[in-house]
Amino acid sequence: MFYQYVLKNKVKITLILFVLLVISIAVMRYLDSFLTTEVVPNGIVSFELAKEISVSAAMINSWDAQAKAAAGISLGFDFLFMLLYASFLAMLVLRVNEKILSDSTSKSLKKVLISAPFMAAFFDMIENVALIRLFLGDFHQIWSLTAFYAATIKFTILFIVIVYILFGGVILIFKRKNQG
Repeated sequence: MFYQYVLKNKVKITLILFVLLVISIAVMRYLDSFLTTEVVPNGIVSFELAKEISVSAAMINSWDAQAKAAAGISLGFDFLFMLLYASFLAMLVLRVNEKILSDSTSKSLKKVLISAPFMAAFFDMIENVALIRLFLGDFHQIWSLTAFYAATIKFTILFIVIVYILFGGVILIFKRKNQG
């Protein structure tokens, strides 16, 4: 039932998700502006990829009270953000699948492609829990490593999904040029 609704309203849903995602990106970038220091050159991404507990602790210690408040809000808001980016990317994958994959293409492959953004969000959740543990003062190496590896997997999956979407878009452009 839900899947049928999504298929019937995919353009409207994609547009709504896009608008919400753009607003969310603006919020995340604003919050991230407080986190950039000499020790944290790339804001929250530096914190996600710290890997070593000493580096994670140095990053947290480099933030003033305002930056720490922004980091806490950012980590909480990221749970909404991951739902939005995963849903939006899944909608784009669905649309690309419809246009470039034939009906004979494996349903399993199509399901994996559509679920990939949600797999990335799952690893993003694991990463966030580890970052929250660090942020709350639980300075153990396991949390820095967990955040690092979960973020690495998340970024890898997102890279593959985005490349698939862009590749599909290029194929669609060539298909339209050859038909018209």
